[in-house]
Order: sequence, then structure tokens, then C-alpha cells
Amino acid sequence: MKKDCLHRYVYLLFFSFMLSTSCKGQGVKKDSSLQIDDYVVEIFEDKNGNLWFGTMAKGAARYDRKTLTYLSTKDGLCENTVASIREDKEGNMWFGTHSGASKYDGKKFTHYWNKEGLHGPGCHILVDSKGNIWAGTNHGAFRYNGSMFSEFKIPNPTVENLSYKWEAGKIWTLMEDRKGNIWFARDGYGACKFDPTTGGFTHFTKKDGLCSNNVSCIVEDQQGNIWFGCLSSDFPSFVNEGGLCRYDASLNDSVGQGKTITQYPEVQGLSKNDIYTIYEDRSGNIWIGATGHGAYCYDGKNFTLFNESDRPDLIGNFMGIQSILEDRDGTLWFGFSGGLFRFNGKSFINITQDGPWK
Repeated sequence: MKKDCLHRYVYLLFFSFMLSTSCKGQGVKKDSSLQIDDYVVEIFEDKNGNLWFGTMAKGAARYDRKTLTYLSTKDGLCENTVASIREDKEGNMWFGTHSGASKYDGKKFTHYWNKEGLHGPGCHILVDSKGNIWAGTNHGAFRYNGSMFSEFKIPNPTVENLSYKWEAGKIWTLMEDRKGNIWFARDGYGACKFDPTTGGFTHFTKKDGLCSNNVSCIVEDQQGNIWFGCLSSDFPSFVNEGGLCRYDASLNDSVGQGKTITQYPEVQGLSKNDIYTIYEDRSGNIWIGATGHGAYCYDGKNFTLFNESDRPDLIGNFMGIQSILEDRDGTLWFGFSGGLFRFNGKSFINITQDGPWK
């Protein structure tokens, strides 16, 4: 493994899920020197405007615009690594930890793991537009029926010289597009689009134009383009690949032998690099976390790199942007390997447990 092996391992640990029995108290120690956590791997805003932060070691942190509180194992969580946070149509919060999935109704947790049909570490949740709940883990994809999860089998495309980042077939993330298709970002097998109407699967791999077959994130922009973040391979040996690519779905709704997929080798850090995070803000700008370089903002014409911070000692050479969110007030939040940061339009400002929140 290469020099950023530790970062990769840490990032891969995130993909997990939250559990337990009951919540007893949510006090948080106030200390201006304390980070939200060393790794903020997920950022989510619920329908009430609360900001949630998934951490590597402290569980889920919630900021209600006044106070920061934590839900951790001492409150009933099975695991303090929280990488996925979603809200269902009933207002329940779903968390991903390293030990299964948990639904939180504001008072107690309901846990989903092996006996509830969900297995494999590294769980990521999707609540689709119809209210269906999906999960992806190192063992593949799962679908919730209201009480249990069942395995959702995805056929594997033919891939020559199979290589992968962590585990072949792992689901890194899930996304629903505007047509209701469910997209799966897969380790070793590229990206897969599932059409619930027809039951059909469409696969996208390197032979179709992807940077690599290890897809970590998928985002649909306002024009209907699909953006993919790809990773290098670590197994069975290191392959220097990965990067950013865009699928222009409007040109051809089927795979076009790479003709509709664009790569960006001319932009430093967006080719042969690990891209873990892509996010579209409300203005339609695409934000890309480029490992070792910083955050790129694409306005439809140009890529602008932002890599200045008030705490370079925490984030080093921008080795890990794990999560991005624009809240309802228009503030952009970034979760780093190094802590939580707020973007002020030019640079990244570190936010500790005491702020500054504004």
C-alpha cells in the first residue's frame, strides 16, 4: 500500500451504522480547544434545520442552531463511527455506524443487523422519493420492507483484471436520480443504474469511460448529468487510477462506449487520484474533494481550487475531504480528516465544539 494507506483505511472504516435501545442524555463537554471530532465523515440537515455530523469516534453530533449535543454509545448507540445520516418520511433519523443500521425516533433506537437481514460493515443509507429505504455495505445492497432488510442482488458486469479499493462488490454509496432510478457506487464493478419500473440494470465501467471501476460517489446535477468520483485500486495490487468523470445522460440514455463520459486529466488532482466526495450546491456549482489538493468548484465552465485554511496544521495537505453540505442559510460546511470547517467564500474556517458557528 502507498503512503496514504492510513487515510484510506480510516475512510473505509466510516461506512457503517447506528444502533441500540434507548437514549438517556445528550450533554456535551464544552471546551473551545476540542474539535467536533478528528474525522467528520458525514454532514446532514434535517427538516427542522438541525445540522448533524457523523464522526469517526464520537457518534453523531447535532447542532440545533444553539447547542451542540452528541449521541454516542453511552446514549445507546452500538458504535461511535457514524458515516451515514438520513431522515425518513416519518421524521425518524437513520444512522450508519460500523455495526449495523439504527432508526432513531427521538427517544429510542431500533437496531438492524444480521438477524434483521442486514449484514456487512460499512453501511450507507438512502431514503428514496417513495419512502423506500435502501442500504449498502461491504457485502452489497439491501432493501427495507418496514421491519426487515433483504439482500438486493446486483448482477456483476464482466470486468477484466478485477481490482478494487477495499472489497469487491462493496457499495460505497447509493443515489436516486430525477427519473427514480437507483444508482449504486461499487468497488471493483463500477457504477450500476437500476430502473425500478422495468427491473433492468445498466452498468458503467472503465470500458465505458470511467476513470476506474472503483466508484465512491455519484451525484446528478441540475442538467441531469451524472458525476462519478473514482478511486485507485489497492488490491490485489496498487493501480494508480481514479479521478472525476461526468456522464452526459441527455446525449444517450444508454452506455455509449465512453463517448458520453468525460474525464478531466488536464485538471491537477482530478485524474489518477482518489475522489471521495462530490456535491452540488443550490446555485448549480459542483464541488469536488480532490485528495491532496483541496476543494474544486466547477461553475459549468471553469474549475477553481480552494485550499486555504485557518488551521492547516489540522488538515495538512488536504488529504481528506469526507463530506460537504450547503445548509438552508446558504452556508457551506466541509467535513475533513482533521475536523469540521465552514467555507467563508475564500478559505476554510475550523469549527470546534464552541464554534464559531457563524
